[in-house]
Amino acid sequence: MKIALTSVLVDDQEKALRFYTDVLGFRPKHDVPMGEHRWLTVVSPEAPEGVELLLEPDGHPAVRPFKEALVADGIPFTSFAVDDVHAEHARLVAAGVTFTQAPLTMGPVTTAVLDDTCGNLIQLASS
Repeated sequence: MKIALTSVLVDDQEKALRFYTDVLGFRPKHDVPMGEHRWLTVVSPEAPEGVELLLEPDGHPAVRPFKEALVADGIPFTSFAVDDVHAEHARLVAAGVTFTQAPLTMGPVTTAVLDDTCGNLIQLASS
């Protein structure tokens, strides 16, 4: 068994696509119209046939209060692995990304937390 797809709940799919591709560096994989929304996935350029990230609309009534509670408590919705958190933090800050946590080393792991502009906090981690 392996993970093939995971999702992040976004308030605007087009805005999310721009942020996750143009800023974070993911690549579009699938973009299928589905009525009001799209089946919209991105992948890592390092693993184009690997795990897909679904940019899923957050329209369900339970989602927004959940996301708002996580953000209010500073809890990331998900985590992405990077080779060097410090370098990625510097690159993204230069690109205008807002971080709620600068790089922080905790034993063998270094993390940073960014605002994805779509209602989520996302953790970057390297070991």
